[in-house]
Amino acid sequence: MTIDDRTLDTVATGSYHDPHSVLGLHHDGTGWVVRARRPLAESVTAVFADGDRAPLAHVRAGIWEGAHAGEPGAYELVTTYANGPDFVADDPYRHLPTVGELDLHLIAEGRHEELWRVLGSHVLGEDVSFAVWAPGAQAVRVVGDFNGWDGQGHSMRSMGGSGIWEILVPGLPEGTAYKYEILTKSGEWILKADPMARWAEVPPATASVVTKARHEWQDSAWMDARSHSTPVSLPMSVYEVHFGSWRPGLSYRDAADPLIEYVTAQGFTHIEFMPLAEHPFGGSWGYQVTGYYSPTSRFGTPDDLRYLIDRLHQAGIGVIMDWVPGHFPKDAFALARFDGQALYEHPDRRRGEHKDWGTYIFDYGRKEVRNFLVANALYWFEEFHVDGLRVDAVASMLYLDYSREDGEWEPNVHGGRENLEAIGFLQEVNATAYKRYPGIAMIAEESTSYPGVTAPTSQGGLGFGFKWNMGWMNDSLQYIKRDPMYRSHHEGELSFSFVYAFSENFILPISHDEVVHGKGSLFGRMPGDHWQKLANMRAFLAYMWGHPGKQLLFMGQEFGQLSEWSEGRSLDWWMLDQPSHQELLTFVAELNRAYRDHSAMWSRDSDGAAFSRLGAPSWNPNVIAFSRRDWHGNAVVVICNFSGVPIDRYEIDLGESGEWREVLNSDAQAFGGSGVGNHGAVHADDNGRATMIVPPLGVVWLAKSS
Repeated sequence: MTIDDRTLDTVATGSYHDPHSVLGLHHDGTGWVVRARRPLAESVTAVFADGDRAPLAHVRAGIWEGAHAGEPGAYELVTTYANGPDFVADDPYRHLPTVGELDLHLIAEGRHEELWRVLGSHVLGEDVSFAVWAPGAQAVRVVGDFNGWDGQGHSMRSMGGSGIWEILVPGLPEGTAYKYEILTKSGEWILKADPMARWAEVPPATASVVTKARHEWQDSAWMDARSHSTPVSLPMSVYEVHFGSWRPGLSYRDAADPLIEYVTAQGFTHIEFMPLAEHPFGGSWGYQVTGYYSPTSRFGTPDDLRYLIDRLHQAGIGVIMDWVPGHFPKDAFALARFDGQALYEHPDRRRGEHKDWGTYIFDYGRKEVRNFLVANALYWFEEFHVDGLRVDAVASMLYLDYSREDGEWEPNVHGGRENLEAIGFLQEVNATAYKRYPGIAMIAEESTSYPGVTAPTSQGGLGFGFKWNMGWMNDSLQYIKRDPMYRSHHEGELSFSFVYAFSENFILPISHDEVVHGKGSLFGRMPGDHWQKLANMRAFLAYMWGHPGKQLLFMGQEFGQLSEWSEGRSLDWWMLDQPSHQELLTFVAELNRAYRDHSAMWSRDSDGAAFSRLGAPSWNPNVIAFSRRDWHGNAVVVICNFSGVPIDRYEIDLGESGEWREVLNSDAQAFGGSGVGNHGAVHADDNGRATMIVPPLGVVWLAKSS
């Protein structure tokens, strides 16, 4: 023996940084030597593939050693224990590293765009490889139900300065639950779930689970068409869904048929799922993520989610998923203080802790952390074919003083409040995602006036495809809750958005955030009696769909749910037994149909030249009127009367003579309205002027073909 006792003892306890340098097959200068860790064994023999047998002798602390006279090669260890049969197993420590030099180089550079293919657990035939980034660890062991959660016999090897630890464990099945035991610099063993795990146990259990993708995609036609598309110039009407409360009890697979049937009938172009990455607390709605690469196991396997998305694509429905790279929870089993010290989070509390949410903030200046997040975005595009990521809480990432008082934040290197590292990360993830997956949509939930959110990174912008228009949302909801008697004094709350509507590529959101925390439902905000509330709902949605920008509506609002949303219970589907609410649902379907049928309403959303504010000669503070045009000159005029009375002779300059078809009337009797309208058409004279009826609490869309 040439190995000192201290090293052998450390190897025996699974706390040595490079166990493969001691265990396994090695050349000692004169011949081959086999070493193995088999505590409590009575005898150990290495049996090689060529039949050669090398008996091993016990050396110290359960470490055995023996000479092999033949050629090096594969072998198994035959171990005899007292009062038991021989135990035959492959030796984890005879295997070469599963992480290559190029992978290590890219990881060290922070440029490994397919990080999930290297780190985490991977099924390799009948074996499973494990690799984890823990640069501050003294030792790392993999534990699980396969070794009785005792990792002393499965200590991982350090791959040098990369901070990667690796081991291959023979003979493990899919579905194996596991974690990592990490020996910190302070000498404490801590137990952590795999940050790169692609599946996890159903909460409240927290172990990672070995899995392998087997789904065979059938959405090639969708994916090909997407790669040749530009979402900003296509219709986008988004139905936002919290999976667990849309119809409670459905799995990913169970939901495919009813979701497709419902969304298709309502005419939405996309579904946006609130976060489906693994999270321990359901009350966070998925916005406090512990498993960034793990679809939540609450609703099935990763392949079950692939099946759902595949089916949606085949039905012509796009899929957007909420993504949360802005912060993560402090749960001890997950990313927080992963190797015993700040690793994924910024080490300075002024930058690394979110005061309001009680979470940690990623260290965007650390290249490995940035790589973890960039690769995660690409992972959802590559492995799950999602069509877009809506990035949560971008404002909190952009500013160092977000929700902080003086003295609670540290300026950047230029003395400013902008988080330069986070801005660089956002630019990198957007540029990389669009480069690899043309036709996708990166969407910012961003509530400030930060310039260039949707400007290209080549021009200094953040590079998003879309930005949520939070200003429009706040102003319009403030307006619509007012009694119609007083709305004439607040017309600017609706029209101010026209001033900046073309400064970014906007999505107009009425999201889950607007129907929780005491805000009530959208229907509940509407003034008046039940009929007036429904009329206001139809008018508001028709105005929203007509306004420049794409649309997003949270589930339940399409049929006028009365109660505030709660993640713990189902939507109030029983309300569809009431004819008036069924009629509202019918209206939303017709609204989506009219929207999709008229390219003027979506093809030039970000082009101010395609928009005109109308109203002359009968300027009326209760009427918001405007026109939209497509590239071929086809026009749609939207006329909104937010007063409680009809306007019998409303004069308006439509800008073009001839017949204008009434393609949508929110007051139609089929939708539960009073039936006030223009008999299907309005005629404009040679000067483009027309006199028409505008229904009470109603919106009319008029279409003119070139």
